[in-house]
Amino acid sequence: MSSVVSYRAVVEKLVKEKVEVAAIYERLKERGYSGSYSAVYRFVQRVKGHLPEATVRVERAPGEEGQVDFGYAGWMIDPETGQLRRTWAFVMTLAWSRHQYVEFVFDQTVATWLRCHRNAFNFFGGVPARIVIDNLKAAIVKAIQDDPAVQASYRECALHYGFLIAPCRPGTPQHKGKVEQGGVHYVKRNFLGGREPTPISQANREVLVWCTTTAGLRLHGTTKEQPLKRFEETERARLQPLPETPYDMAIWKQLKLGWDCYVEFEHSYYSAPYRLIGQSLWVCGGVQQVRLFDDNYHLVATQERALEPGTRRSHLDHLPPEKVPGLLLSREGCQQEAATIGPATTQVVEHLLADPVLDRLPTVGRLLKLRQNYGDERLEAACRRALAFNDPTYKTVKGILKKGLEHEPAAVAARTTPASAFVRPLAELVGSWLGGLSWN
Repeated sequence: MSSVVSYRAVVEKLVKEKVEVAAIYERLKERGYSGSYSAVYRFVQRVKGHLPEATVRVERAPGEEGQVDFGYAGWMIDPETGQLRRTWAFVMTLAWSRHQYVEFVFDQTVATWLRCHRNAFNFFGGVPARIVIDNLKAAIVKAIQDDPAVQASYRECALHYGFLIAPCRPGTPQHKGKVEQGGVHYVKRNFLGGREPTPISQANREVLVWCTTTAGLRLHGTTKEQPLKRFEETERARLQPLPETPYDMAIWKQLKLGWDCYVEFEHSYYSAPYRLIGQSLWVCGGVQQVRLFDDNYHLVATQERALEPGTRRSHLDHLPPEKVPGLLLSREGCQQEAATIGPATTQVVEHLLADPVLDRLPTVGRLLKLRQNYGDERLEAACRRALAFNDPTYKTVKGILKKGLEHEPAAVAARTTPASAFVRPLAELVGSWLGGLSWN
């Protein structure tokens, strides 16, 4: 059918939905229309009853600027659930060539915002000198203005890629001409215009093709050239090169260091120096590393990023010195330390560790810690005396040291006992002063 008038109902519906003329033309062809584009254009203007509004444009040099628009894009299907979900479109337009990158997403998180930038730069094969942010109503853009943590995350991205962030001021359309008519507005009225909801993964594949065909090969109304041709012939070479190392997608959050010397970030725990307990720290979480900074942005800790929820990443020098020995206890470590003190201490340690029922490792740790107050020689002598009286327990050794009896001669030789047990002669051990001590 060649007469566009026959499609009045379809055209009126699409005009009410603010679909672009080019998209209306494509939808009519799908319905059998065989007439010209100019006829559709004239008919659409008759339906609208007015000419398109004039816009103010600012021209930029090749590679100088990319303009980002981020706005609501309707409903798409979540491939994982099969359910409809609200979507947003991220659109980056290179100001000189008008070449575009488009990506549909399900949220407005910082991670999504940064990932879209990384994907756009990879798509273009380079980075413009500055990025102008449009759509001040978008939640993520508001956060960039108001939330210090989001500002820090975006700043980290800008430093990595080497671009300047240039938020567009309200009421200044001359600052955002390319995006005003070529961002989400253009995507919704051309690529999305009249389409039924599809899986978001399918839409993202198809929109990249659209960027290099329908959008990229159209004769642009202002430049009178194809955006893709201008990009390939001139602007691509003017972009800054991509960094040698991939962007780590760092997310910043401000968190308080707990009394256990850990902050909880993304369901895992990372230690920081105990002197900062109770203070707010800046946590910069990348794909591979998590860095922690104090309020003055001085680096205080670097940890490997945890892969499993609930994981703890620790440095022992972050903990109070008096708390470290208890964390380092192991059977092998205690046996090695005892051997440096002497054979009697080693024998007492081996006896305690041989308990078939109770975990004596903490007790052994306390026993070995006695060397700090009494020295190795006295501890070895006290263990020797405890063994002589068949009572190699922590309390007995400590009691001997406290009373200074480690060098006193034993009154009675130790009785022969089975290898698996010790018999305790209370009266003969050190005299009546030990009568009040418990068995262990």
